[in-house]
Formats: sequence, structure tokens, C-alpha cells
Amino acid sequence: MGRGKIEIKRIENSTNRQVTYSKRRNGIFKKAQELSVLCDAKVSLIMFSNTGKFHEYITPSITTKKIYDEYQKARGIDLWKTHYERMQEHLRKLKDTNNKLRREIRQRMGEDLHSLSIYQLRSLEAKMDESLTNIRDRKYHVIKTSTDTYRKKVKSLEQRHGSLLMGFDAKCEDPQYGLMDNDDDGDYDYPVALENGVSNIYTYRNSQHLHHGGGFGSYDLRLA
Repeated sequence: MGRGKIEIKRIENSTNRQVTYSKRRNGIFKKAQELSVLCDAKVSLIMFSNTGKFHEYITPSITTKKIYDEYQKARGIDLWKTHYERMQEHLRKLKDTNNKLRREIRQRMGEDLHSLSIYQLRSLEAKMDESLTNIRDRKYHVIKTSTDTYRKKVKSLEQRHGSLLMGFDAKCEDPQYGLMDNDDDGDYDYPVALENGVSNIYTYRNSQHLHHGGGFGSYDLRLA
């Protein structure tokens, strides 16, 4: 029993349409590969799905560019001419933009002003004033940011300094720590009044040995 004819029309179901495309695409690529191997033919096959996905097969012994070159030679046409003209037009626009920007830079530096009218000079002056305002705003922003950062650092250092002073005062009040002054005769007086808030010599000594003449000597911590 022979197979019935299938009407060729667009498959409405998107899932069935995608499955059919994948199967038949693989079949066409397989046929192209067989044709290339069996007949030593140069085959190039390009396909785009309805979602825009690109698929290509080309004979391994040739490149896509060579295929295009042979196609142009056989048909007597130039596929690259239009593309080359578009590239030339794009290059011309880029050159014009570059020249315009260079001219504006020279004018802002005070050059090439002889060809400008009074209205163009006023417009240039307004642009320069606007640029100066933007630069000044940016400068003030940078200065303010730097100032805030340094203020935070100074505040942190002040808090750290205060903590160190509190710790120092607590140690001075601890009976295990003595603040001593070395007289000229080599004796140590305990305690000593601070001169200008700082003594010249700090001596650590255990209070028990201070009162009982212990065997540990004193250690001078001299400030630079």
C-alpha cells in the first residue's frame, strides 16, 4: 500500500514545525555531504530558521569565500561591490566627524576663529561657559569627596587617640604600674608629677617588689 500524498503547506503547530525543520535540515545536510564525497562536488548550504538561527554546511576542501568568488565568476557579478561602497560611505562620514571635532577643539583653543560669524562666536562662548561650569562642578565634587574622606580619617584617628589615652590613664592608676623619675643620684622617686603632661622616663615595676625590694630590676621606657 503506497503512502498518500502530503499537502505542502505551512505547519501551524510551532512545536511540530520546529521538529520537522530539525529533521529535514539534518537530512539535507546529510545529502549535501554525500554529494560532496561521492561526486567530488563543491557544496555550500546556508539555512536560517524562522527564529533566525543560522546553520551552514560547506565542503571541507573549500572555504565560503572561495565559493562566493566562484559564484561571482560564473555569474559575472560582483557581490562585494555594494558592501565596499557602504564601507567607503561609512569611512567618509567618520572622517567628516573627526575633522569637525578637531576644528571645534582648535576653536576652543582660540584658533581658526577668523571664519566664524558673530553668532557663531557667541555660540562658541556659550559652549565654553557651559563647559567651564561642568568642569568647576566636577572639581568641587572631587574636592568635597576628598575632604569628607579625610574628615572621616581624622575622626577615626581622634577616636583611636582618645582610646589610647584612656588606656594609658588606666595603667597609671593601676598600683602594679609606677611612673618614676630617675634622679641624678640614680635613685627612683615614686610617684612623679608629669611635666607638660609627659615624663621623660617611664619605669615599669611590680608594686610588690617596689615595697619589699624584690629581685626584679626596673625597665626604662624612654620616649624619643
